[in-house]
Amino acid sequence: MVFSYLRSTLIVSLMLLMTGCGLFTTKEKPQTIGQPDEKLWQQHQIKIAELTTWQVDGKVGIKAGKESGSATLFWLQQFDYYDIRLAGPLGRGATRIVGKKGDVTIEISGQGRYNAATPEELLQQQLGWNIPVSNLIWWIKGLPAPDTPYNHTLNTDSRLQELKQAGWTIEYRDYQNHAGYWLPERIIANSQDIRVTLVTKQWTLRKMGKEIASIN
Repeated sequence: MVFSYLRSTLIVSLMLLMTGCGLFTTKEKPQTIGQPDEKLWQQHQIKIAELTTWQVDGKVGIKAGKESGSATLFWLQQFDYYDIRLAGPLGRGATRIVGKKGDVTIEISGQGRYNAATPEELLQQQLGWNIPVSNLIWWIKGLPAPDTPYNHTLNTDSRLQELKQAGWTIEYRDYQNHAGYWLPERIIANSQDIRVTLVTKQWTLRKMGKEIASIN
């Protein structure tokens, strides 16, 4: 009788244990992956657009037709004014592009200084590059250029993963957090005849003339 009681108790305990395991299993939630959120994307755009004055140091690689090469990059942006310096692009020596809307100057080491209304016109005339610098001012921050139609794909953090605009496809591979501002670390931009790779090594951020961060 005692043996029968013990056996019944053991069976009941095993059943409760198995039931408990079953309940635990059904309550387990699968690991979820973040989904893009257009509302978060809109908030991100507004925040990054606040950065009207900034400086970036990094590298740029350019492949145009059969030519390819790389250069160090220094880019200072103060509202509409920009100062872009490239050291050693495609073996052409130092190049500096300075200007604002309607008045741009390019200076090429050993070649001279030239003026035009747009940086695109100067780059095409003097270096043979069809690069939309006016759009890159926005693309380098992970934003689409304003007043131009575009298509986009967001990553799981609701930031740009791919942007298609003005005949270019821009891929955003990595981002870094700079004092609360998520900015691209690696960008690959492709058009029909040229490929530009940007790697940002250091951002110096300012808002309304005040330095926010200078981070490698």
